[in-house]
Amino acid sequence: MIEHQLIGAGLGAIIGAVLALTGAGGGILAVPLLVFGLGLSMVEAAPIGLLAVGLAAGVGAVLGLRKGVVRYRAALFIAALGVIAAPLGLMLAHRLPNTPLALVFAGVLVYACQRIWRKAGRELRGEPACGERQIMPCVLNPLQGRLRWTLPCARALAFTGVLSGLLSGLLGVGGGFVIIPALNRYTNLDMKSIVATSLAVIALVSTGSVVSASLAGVMHWAVGAPFAVGAVLGLLLARPLASKLAGPRLQQLFAVTGIGAALLLAGKALLG
Repeated sequence: MIEHQLIGAGLGAIIGAVLALTGAGGGILAVPLLVFGLGLSMVEAAPIGLLAVGLAAGVGAVLGLRKGVVRYRAALFIAALGVIAAPLGLMLAHRLPNTPLALVFAGVLVYACQRIWRKAGRELRGEPACGERQIMPCVLNPLQGRLRWTLPCARALAFTGVLSGLLSGLLGVGGGFVIIPALNRYTNLDMKSIVATSLAVIALVSTGSVVSASLAGVMHWAVGAPFAVGAVLGLLLARPLASKLAGPRLQQLFAVTGIGAALLLAGKALLG
């Protein structure tokens, strides 16, 4: 049992380091690492993976709040709907067999890594990180510095919250690959504000999902607690290296690694 916990802490440290170097999106590797490293099922690994995602996002959100770049009203609105939707995703996860659940996760992982690869490529070419923006229903009031809340704006943000919450409960992912593109598409916020607001949503929704899993009795704290401690230590130790190592090339390396993990996960699910 102690050996199992030590391995869990070690895996958590790896994820913490990845999170420090690549951002909260790096937490999507937590579930495959738990599946292969500890032999957990998708349902068992998902809420534990959310611990790492939530911790890293929480750190980023606090830093964003200190700098005043988190749009906390939008974050609270999106997160509230995400927290409501997360138990539905958790319920669905327990009704699906492990194989289709793993295949869905693999597909989401490939999609997220493709987005990361394209974003890194645009940065290397000196283009806008998220491409050109379309029509935006949520725009800042230049006098107040706050988003103008209209029905189209609320509808767009509500859909984002529900989708991120469902994915959080179903697959154990923070949903940053949904929230960041949505905020970029629907608002005229700058990228620093988009990322910080996204981290605040991820932290809140992940916390709600972990609480839901605990209340449902499916959160394995014997593995989750050492994993969380390891993630925090890995995050703190790797943060000083982030300014030297982080960048588009590292993001591309992460994307390739993530796609490889998705293929292994799909292969394991299909071949048993």
